[in-house]
Amino acid sequence: MNRTLPAVAVAVDLAVLTIRGDRLHVLLVERAKPPYRGSLALPGGFFEPHSDQDLEQAAARELAEETGLVAGRLHLEQLGAYSALDRDPRGRVVSVAYVGLGPRLPEPDAGGDAARARWIPVDPAAGVTEPLAFDHAQILTDGLAHVQRTIEHTSLAAAFCPDEFTISDLRQVYEIVWGTSLDVANFRRKVLSIDGFLVATDQTRVDGGRPARLYRRGPAKRLSSPILRPAVRSA
Repeated sequence: MNRTLPAVAVAVDLAVLTIRGDRLHVLLVERAKPPYRGSLALPGGFFEPHSDQDLEQAAARELAEETGLVAGRLHLEQLGAYSALDRDPRGRVVSVAYVGLGPRLPEPDAGGDAARARWIPVDPAAGVTEPLAFDHAQILTDGLAHVQRTIEHTSLAAAFCPDEFTISDLRQVYEIVWGTSLDVANFRRKVLSIDGFLVATDQTRVDGGRPARLYRRGPAKRLSSPILRPAVRSA
């Protein structure tokens, strides 16, 4: 039976991204109930107006219920609101979308309104090939574009890395998120010149046959000098 909604309902949806096997992935669920039963969608659900949760807490609850993933493992930030008249066939639903990022996130464990949950590869230029329910393809596209822009001017790229990482690890994040290759020497020189971006540890890891210094994310949130995405040259 379809759920009866108030005149305007509020929902939360999450575009959760991680890097697995040198590819960007998004967390998707298979809907167990109509509408769009059997279709892939972003995890999410309705905001309960009579609960004591705020929107971010509601997003964390839905994420845990549908995928088993704990929001505390993520960098989570609000992306925007989606309010097209026809975005939900059940009635007028405004969704507040979030972007979540994390390193080495585990396999999901479906529950709640999700029949299955899984990681799906994301093309940095085209999103995912599978059709998504509601307007979730647009939310994912917007979330990916937000991350691609934001890592130019903030330390957000390090949210894809573990607590300690090499400069090569960080460069690969930029390359995977942007879908392009970067000059190794120029990238190293650039990131080491930015105040507060990285903090060197006294640990090393063998990387490409020789020891590589391990770093931690520094205190800087906004980079004093941007790391700009290479311009796409037209043919």
